[in-house]
Amino acid sequence: MIELLLDASNILGGFLLAIGLLVRLPSVGDNLGRAAERLGAFGWIVGIVALTAGGFFLIQHLISGPRVFHYEVVAIITGVLLLWDRLNLRARTGRDLPASGASGAGLVLAIFGIVAILVGLQGLMTPN
Repeated sequence: MIELLLDASNILGGFLLAIGLLVRLPSVGDNLGRAAERLGAFGWIVGIVALTAGGFFLIQHLISGPRVFHYEVVAIITGVLLLWDRLNLRARTGRDLPASGASGAGLVLAIFGIVAILVGLQGLMTPN
């Protein structure tokens, strides 16, 4: 069950991070933008689930092996990025990461979001 939470948090978290690029897709960008607005309110919950599940599997694989997998590393990074507003004191002063996926830090977040979506989908297809 926790494997499903890990994969789902990677997919949903990646979607929230990549929305800056996904809204630029023709014909579906507006619908994805509306879905992201609805899901965005729960982004911090997705971040906590990603951190918890990724941390659990990281500790489990460090202690009992076989090795650390990329699924948990991506989940931990996704969780930190989704919770960045709550963790970062500078965001409360008005300086924040750009919301657009067109350039700079927003583009890096969007590309990592797409990677997180792909890793989550790969985790769903990989037998445990």
